Amino acid sequence: MSLREPGLGEIPAETERVARAVCPDGTPAMRLRDEFGDVFSGEAFASLFPRRGRPAVPPGVLALVTVLQFAEGLSDRQAAAAVRVRIDWKYALGLELTDTGFDYSVLSEFRARLVQGQMADELFEEVLQAARERGLLKTSGRARTDSARVLAAIRAVNHVEMLGETLRAALNALAAAFPQWLAARVDAEWFDRYGHRVEEARLPRGKEKREAWIEQAGADGMRLLEVVFSPQAPREARSLEAVELLRQVWVQNFQIVDGSVCRRDAKNVPPGRLRPFSPYDTDARAGAKRGTSWTGYLVQLTETCEPDAPNLITHVATTDASVNDLKMIDAIHADLRAHGQLPAVHLVDANYIDAQGLADAEQAGIKLVGPVNKNTTTQSSGKFATDAFAVDWENKRVTCPNGRVADSWYPRVSSHGIPVIRVRFPAADCRACPDVNACAPSKAGRGREIMLRERAAHEAMQRNRADQQDPEWRSLYQHRQGIEATVSQGVRAFGLRRSRYRGHPRTRLQHLFTATAMNLALLDAWITGTPRAGTRISRFERLRPAV
Repeated sequence: MSLREPGLGEIPAETERVARAVCPDGTPAMRLRDEFGDVFSGEAFASLFPRRGRPAVPPGVLALVTVLQFAEGLSDRQAAAAVRVRIDWKYALGLELTDTGFDYSVLSEFRARLVQGQMADELFEEVLQAARERGLLKTSGRARTDSARVLAAIRAVNHVEMLGETLRAALNALAAAFPQWLAARVDAEWFDRYGHRVEEARLPRGKEKREAWIEQAGADGMRLLEVVFSPQAPREARSLEAVELLRQVWVQNFQIVDGSVCRRDAKNVPPGRLRPFSPYDTDARAGAKRGTSWTGYLVQLTETCEPDAPNLITHVATTDASVNDLKMIDAIHADLRAHGQLPAVHLVDANYIDAQGLADAEQAGIKLVGPVNKNTTTQSSGKFATDAFAVDWENKRVTCPNGRVADSWYPRVSSHGIPVIRVRFPAADCRACPDVNACAPSKAGRGREIMLRERAAHEAMQRNRADQQDPEWRSLYQHRQGIEATVSQGVRAFGLRRSRYRGHPRTRLQHLFTATAMNLALLDAWITGTPRAGTRISRFERLRPAV
């Protein structure tokens, strides 16, 4: 397959005449071609195609079809059918009315080329560049960020099913690559245990019988690994992805004690962020947020929010579900800075705010605006809260509200790996204090001890807490609410909640093309003068003024 013409062709006269007659007001696909046809030149993707061989479908055409596919929530077959039968698509792609299109498999091949060539974000950036050239993208003002959970394209299984499916996947991979070699080394009982999907079998319900089934599967998997890694086995068998996953899962869940395979204790199992939850998508992880748990990924969306310009998504980050929002703020700022899209004000929710993040944002010239999570410690409020202690950073001394001074200053690292400073007051001073029961009721004769962040982080947190009491701060933070509507639009209209593909690279590609389709829809609404939708109010809520 070779490349002859990378971009879109000229719109045939007959195609244009019929499309204008059938759709006099135009369609989103037609307006996309009229306003942003130059974005789909395909020159950036030319390096992905060889110069010799059978002529390929132009990458500009495939890129536009993929964007329209994500905009309308179509499968590959439906998108290929739309190329053949829809007049507005033929207009957008510059095809003759009699053009029969291409096979749907070409779309998956194009996505594979983008992933392999690490060019999944190329079209996303080109759309932003086109908006910037038209004066529709302002990145030096406000921006807002929020995350959305993404369900992996796999079936949720329990621990027992995961073990059985991992072993079955390894057997299927070996059967496809080395059928005769494997047939001579398996037991006849394995066909009944692992010949079909584990959930289709009647697994034991009793606890003792289920534990016996797990131990049997552990012994079978260990024996298979011994056979595969023996000197007589084909060397290529060890490099199969399913076999390597089997080895990892068995190391995480089983151990050999006195010559027999035993299940590891729950305390001796790696944490969930390190364990795969399906042999068919090894990148998916378990996540939990606000009482909701899922298996899959997390997508972070950052968009502009200026009153005199369309709200455009400027950054997309895809992580597995175990990654906390707090760990992403520095990476988001670094990527925005690298692309020249760093905002002056960044609006986020409490999940993105901590003391060090506030200090780093200030140092980078960004005003990070977001509420601070409430302090839930015993002395979180009242006269003797940590904020009530005066800190002398130059002399490394702390003064309590009653005037007693502590100079026992110990730099430490917290259990979460955060640099902190522990300050301890003399026990004699605290015992003599009349407010010892209110300040340090559980110290059992020891002095009060407080923990501080490093100076820049501590002062940044103090300023943020003070700013939250300012009405201007609250008025500014109200602009963050719109990102929730953007996430809702992505979920409801663009299928953002569920991953179409398996694996992190392809899921990231889906999110980038989804964001591209959302940006083009927002630009189309802005150009055509379509007003932004207001907040939905139920019929019952409309009765509030009357009551």
